[in-house]
Amino acid sequence: MPRKASKTMIQADPHQLLDAERGRRLIEESREVVVVLDAGRRVLAASRRARESLPGLEEGQLLPEDTLRPETGRVATAVEYDLGGHRETLLYLTAPGELAAYEELRAGFTASVSHELRTPLARVLALLESADLPGVDIDDLVGQARQEVEQIRELIDDVLFLSELETGKQVVTLGSTEALPVMLEVADELAESADRADIRVEIEGAQGLELPLRPRMLRVVVENLIQNALRYTGPGATVRLTVNRDGHDLVMAASDNGAGVAEHDLPRLFERFYRADRARSSRGTGLGLAIVKHIITSAGGSIEASGGIDAGLTIRCRFAQA
Repeated sequence: MPRKASKTMIQADPHQLLDAERGRRLIEESREVVVVLDAGRRVLAASRRARESLPGLEEGQLLPEDTLRPETGRVATAVEYDLGGHRETLLYLTAPGELAAYEELRAGFTASVSHELRTPLARVLALLESADLPGVDIDDLVGQARQEVEQIRELIDDVLFLSELETGKQVVTLGSTEALPVMLEVADELAESADRADIRVEIEGAQGLELPLRPRMLRVVVENLIQNALRYTGPGATVRLTVNRDGHDLVMAASDNGAGVAEHDLPRLFERFYRADRARSSRGTGLGLAIVKHIITSAGGSIEASGGIDAGLTIRCRFAQA
């Protein structure tokens, strides 16, 4: 009798699936214009930025003819490789001025970091030099020096974190997170700091609302919004952190009734190291709101500040819903 053919089930290797998903994410979340082509110049994959900046670019279709024309001003770098016996090309497209602009930004950022580090380092040096003076309270000097070192540590941590965000090493939007539990948890963790600052922190919002951020990124946003209020609103103030629907949008806001910010300073609050006049004596690193803005905008949201002198400050993070 003829033998029945046996059916063999072939299961995909979980590690291979994970590697494939990781590769897809690396291309998708790249901050560069990246396109993957097959041997016939058809688009296999493309970064989000590529799809936004190259009209007519579609996966499975030929690369648009005008993409590499000289008049576009784009500079192409092609990397060819073999994958499973198939020839593919990784195509990077940049504008001529982008590299120069990046170098200018990097140089300015380095200069700002150096400037911000000089102040606490100068204070530490002054404290050490005064330790030899007669009648000096050594314990008090050590306490002050410890505060300055902590300021330096916070600045370095914020600089490194912002750098990771900007180079794409910290992926912002892999999934979504229910906002209210994270807001309550962070507020509880910062309760002692709020008591020391004599500031009341209130959390309000609807249950079940999810923001398009990974849990860690949402925590960073909430922490920086609350800490910004603790540093700058002034004793006796109240900061209210809320999350709600506004039409089709989701909005997380931090509002306080504290000292406020001059209207001409509002557009600059999200710049690195920028501090309004009333905040220049603060121990803050000047990077908190810059980090918040980068996370929110990387997740497809928008952020704005409103308020005025003695009128408090409100920071709104808005995510449009399809």
